[in-house]
Amino acid sequence: MYWQNLLNETMERISILSKETPDTFKGFSIMGQAAKTDGHLSEKTKEFIALGIAITTKCESCIGFHTKSLVRLGATREEIVEALAMVSYMGAGPQISYSAKALEAFDEFSS
Repeated sequence: MYWQNLLNETMERISILSKETPDTFKGFSIMGQAAKTDGHLSEKTKEFIALGIAITTKCESCIGFHTKSLVRLGATREEIVEALAMVSYMGAGPQISYSAKALEAFDEFSS
């Protein structure tokens, strides 16, 4: 339960910060809702893009949030692995190790 615990702890910290900066978080929420809306790209495709960025920026909480969203959106393990191969190719060594973390998160959230 590493990944779920990480997200729970992250959300606790974010909750504290959001109380101190409510307008910032309101804006972030509005931007996120608009960005994730299905359009020419599906929400699922957008979440794959977000996962790639999360891996590239080495944001473990982001890896957790986006893999959990991909599970919710019905992504398969095969789709995740294929996307992680592309992220690894584009980012070389560092992205391979964070791609492995994303696969671990997917396995935890989908079990």
